[in-house]
Amino acid sequence: MFPKSGPAAKYAMIWAICTSFLATSCKNKMNSSLFDPIPVTYPETIKDSVAEEYFGTIVHDPYRWLEDDRSEATAEWVKRQNQLTFGYLDQIPFRDGIRERMSRIMNFEKRSAPVKKNNHYYFFKNDGLQNQEVYFRCKSLDSEPELVLDPNTFSKDGTSSISSISVSKDEKYLAFQLSSGGSDWNKILVMDLETKKIMEDTVQWVKFSGISWKDDGFYYSRYPEPKDASALSGKNEFHSVYFHKIGSPQTEDELIYMDKENPLRNAYVTVTEDTRFLCMSVSQSTSGNALAVKDLKKSGSDWIWLVKDLGEDYHVAGSLGDRLFVYTNTDAPRWRAFSIDINKPDFRDWKPVISETEDVLQSLDLFHGRLIASYMRNACSLVRIFDSEGNFQQELKLPEPGTVSDFSGNHDQPEAFFGFSSFKRPNTIYRLDLNTNEYNTYFEPKTEFNPEDYTTEQVWYPSKDGSRIPMFITYRKDLKRDGQAPTLLYGYGGFNIPITPAFNVLRIPLLENGGILAIANIRGGGEFGREWHLAGTKEHKQNVFDDFMAAADYLIAEKYTNRDRLALEGRSNGGLLVGACITQRPDLCKVAFPGVGVLDMLRYHKFTIGWAWADDYGTSDTQEGFQYLYAYSPVHNCKPAQYPATLITTADHDDRVVPAHSFKFAASLQAAQQSQNPVLIRIDISAGHGAGKPTSKRIDEAADVLSFMLYQMNISPKL
Repeated sequence: MFPKSGPAAKYAMIWAICTSFLATSCKNKMNSSLFDPIPVTYPETIKDSVAEEYFGTIVHDPYRWLEDDRSEATAEWVKRQNQLTFGYLDQIPFRDGIRERMSRIMNFEKRSAPVKKNNHYYFFKNDGLQNQEVYFRCKSLDSEPELVLDPNTFSKDGTSSISSISVSKDEKYLAFQLSSGGSDWNKILVMDLETKKIMEDTVQWVKFSGISWKDDGFYYSRYPEPKDASALSGKNEFHSVYFHKIGSPQTEDELIYMDKENPLRNAYVTVTEDTRFLCMSVSQSTSGNALAVKDLKKSGSDWIWLVKDLGEDYHVAGSLGDRLFVYTNTDAPRWRAFSIDINKPDFRDWKPVISETEDVLQSLDLFHGRLIASYMRNACSLVRIFDSEGNFQQELKLPEPGTVSDFSGNHDQPEAFFGFSSFKRPNTIYRLDLNTNEYNTYFEPKTEFNPEDYTTEQVWYPSKDGSRIPMFITYRKDLKRDGQAPTLLYGYGGFNIPITPAFNVLRIPLLENGGILAIANIRGGGEFGREWHLAGTKEHKQNVFDDFMAAADYLIAEKYTNRDRLALEGRSNGGLLVGACITQRPDLCKVAFPGVGVLDMLRYHKFTIGWAWADDYGTSDTQEGFQYLYAYSPVHNCKPAQYPATLITTADHDDRVVPAHSFKFAASLQAAQQSQNPVLIRIDISAGHGAGKPTSKRIDEAADVLSFMLYQMNISPKL
């Protein structure tokens, strides 16, 4: 699939990378105090007189100076806020014990699904606590792995990460995108696979790109080099496609595509696995794309535009001879698939191969002449196999309600691999035999966590407007529902991104200590197709907040927990979710964790890739957009009130959702807080939006968040 550029991109943004996971014990009585309050004195944050008029309304912006991430004043503010936050966390007595516990349970081997290239299988592996996953290959599935590339050698603190990797078809070269400090900016490096040496080929200023090989070079996408020092916050424009030939400098790379008339459009290309077609997706937001292809079999062929407008979504699954297989939501809110004869590219000649169903078609792959269709039913995966004409063959029986991911395979080989996980089961890799459509276990992680001790139920609850919203609730089987269980409620609700069952070892302490993990599948996401998504966008965005607040009320009404033992968590668009909910209902919960959030809704589109989120949010450039954005923008709705204990998390290298959002929200909420509950901001150094975050930093942040929550809830964990 072509990646999107939302604040939480699918390839980067999947909710399983969230690092704020909590542990607790529920045996302490709420009316007894175990801990003394830690005094908090907020650093003075200067207010200036900046104000703007929006359609007759004067909006004050006293903390706009915090948007300048290069100023000495902002650097000093960050320093003082971090001193306050880490000074507070240092006084929590069980913080070190929590970090040690998380390190112990994190220490087990993890693997990705292998990808077959020529004579080898390639895969990532982490022995346990390595900061970054290491790239290996082996000649057979049971042979000894051979080290190919260790990204941990690129930085002492593990903050250099690989965001994508690609092996040439002849296995001569490996190209990979390297990110530093969590930034979306990447550079592409090339390795000679025979000598394992990094070559001189280096491609700079790459962002939102793949690496797609053709013969002795690869296609990629990049922006022009930033003209000043605003690389982490400046607006991204003129995304273009290039071809880099191995052995040549970047200055000689061939420009393949640039749209000078539409500077906000992004172009992403990939070569089909049989190397027949170069496919290009052009988009301007997180939904809708144009689609063009080049027939690489014909020298000098022009682009064939299969779709020119940006109204619907189209993704290429693969090719077979003259045929391309595309799946789309055009006239099909839950998606369907077509076969396209490249000699008859007009839409009227597209041949339907998989019809729309009640289940949402989430992804489609073409391996060995089979179409592998991954669906969602009530936010859980199911997999159906079809032949290339669309004739149904079989539905795979999965281990339990969960999520299938990372399908890999080849067009000419009868095997494929996929991952499967659930809230209680770590990612397990399976090998699928496409001759029999049967699968068996290839790799199963070994942990000290027993999934059979826990259960996940799916409930449906009414939102404010009567809509029925599903929610997953995971807990120990011996849980006593007396309204006392410490509960983490997580949500996202945006950009057509579904939140499906996923495992992260850092959630284990919450479950071990009798806690509850609740995941609300609120509107705005992609769990039920286009209508579900659109019901949480633009002027309908309040539905998302109402759905989440209703989830909190349901958990309390049904005696899973109570307000003093409820924490809300969300990241990126989910950070907006938490920020909006606590400013609308400050009494909703005891603790709040808005992470890397989009929090200034009047100016979000003025930074980096923010303009691409307008399809979901709208903008303050129109009167209608201003009115509904101003009504819920967290930064602009911090009125004096008794807010929950809040720990805002962000990072200094976040160039997806710039940290200025969190800076301004922290300053506003600190000024508005009328209770003794602390409002702190934790600003990670040499980290970004989340993708590629080293294991050590993930554990540190999770331990800090857990410690903060438990201290506010007056609960001492069992470690």
